[in-house]
Amino acid sequence: MPADAAPKKYLGQHFLADRNILGAIADAAGVGPGDTVIEVGPGRGSLTRILAERAARVVALEIDAALVEAIRPFVPANVEVLHADARRADPAALLGGCGPYKLLGNLPYYAAMPILRAFLESACPPATAAILVQREVANAMCAEPGSMSLVSLGVQLFGRPRTVRLVRPGSFVPPPKVTSAVVAIDVYGRPAEGVDDTAAFFYLARAGFSAPRKQLRNALAGGLGIAPAEAEALLADAALDPKRRAESLSMGEWAALYRAWRRSTA
Repeated sequence: MPADAAPKKYLGQHFLADRNILGAIADAAGVGPGDTVIEVGPGRGSLTRILAERAARVVALEIDAALVEAIRPFVPANVEVLHADARRADPAALLGGCGPYKLLGNLPYYAAMPILRAFLESACPPATAAILVQREVANAMCAEPGSMSLVSLGVQLFGRPRTVRLVRPGSFVPPPKVTSAVVAIDVYGRPAEGVDDTAAFFYLARAGFSAPRKQLRNALAGGLGIAPAEAEALLADAALDPKRRAESLSMGEWAALYRAWRRSTA
């Protein structure tokens, strides 16, 4: 694989060079014989090579056209390198049909959540994922009630995330200014807690987080454009204290609030 491709700052490129970390990413997703893998951001192809050794098929998506041309001559026959923006990916189209696959990659910090949500919210989500992201984003993905956010819900609605290990800046070329983390996600077959309309769920969640320092009664009233008394009734129907704040609700409590809201608008 080419080792001299110059990283492009405007694309947020930091090439992972630590083979132990590369192996940990593949291990976190349990990549093995017979697996199909979609890799996001192959860069110089370091992780690609490990995945090609372990999996049956690897489809690598790279936004940098120069890198695509640089690594294509070096990949084995079970690897396909595509010039594509992973934020707009259609997994079924990439794979020639919706079959089981695993999602892996060193995600650019500026686009990590849009990329991840594109796959999790697609009609063909991965069975599992193992991604490298900024530590703060990893913390948000894996947050528990008391520290929840829209990032937390954006992942936990679709799967169970866990931080596998931290990755220091020196593991990259060039070193970023932040610590990174490997996050593994066990993806559910369908959205959690019986949520039947993800767009509607996130509309409600954005309303709840529209004023995170306010009590939910007031945040929902402002975010949904309803009277505070209506918001309080909605929370009562979901068996939630109107004085709580959005960050304190668990995934299950958000789902209960969603169901109560759907009943109120039926």
